[in-house]
Amino acid sequence: MCVNDAGRADDSTPAPLRAGDERTLGLLYRAHAPAVAVVARRILLDRDAADDIVQDVFLHLWQHPESYEPHRGPIRTWLCVVARHRAIDRLRRLQLERSRLPVMLADSYPHPSTEDTTLRGELLDAVRVAVAGLSAPYRDAVLLAYYRGMTYREVAVELGLAEGTAKSRLRRALHSLGERLAAQGLAYD
Repeated sequence: MCVNDAGRADDSTPAPLRAGDERTLGLLYRAHAPAVAVVARRILLDRDAADDIVQDVFLHLWQHPESYEPHRGPIRTWLCVVARHRAIDRLRRLQLERSRLPVMLADSYPHPSTEDTTLRGELLDAVRVAVAGLSAPYRDAVLLAYYRGMTYREVAVELGLAEGTAKSRLRRALHSLGERLAAQGLAYD
């Protein structure tokens, strides 16, 4: 990865990076970090986790520049592939941790009665039906905020809305869900 006369990274050889040239790494980071972040965000749906992946990928490039082989393709492609693999690995680890959580929690809490379990299942089903019955703009906002754990700002960015509009949609959606559940006799406090 040479630096050409225009001051941009060139994929022709990784020699300066192998020699520990921080300037070349900085140029590569500025040129390719946004694309790497997009790949990670699309998989993880979490900006902070995606930013961690970007740092991981460039740290890996800095520590192991020989792992990039210029004859196999452009460095941007290689960086995005590395980001994709790391993001998928992180997602799998998170899913594994989440699948273990109920087992760990079961040991620390008393077991619910059959009645509690039945009522909880009925309530969850009613909530799912009520969410599915929302119009698409409201349903999408609820799914992003409450099922994917996004903040108002992240919901707004994901849906291409102003943050205030995202908050308003969520407030209206929750009000509508409350009315739907109350109509079924499932009041909430």
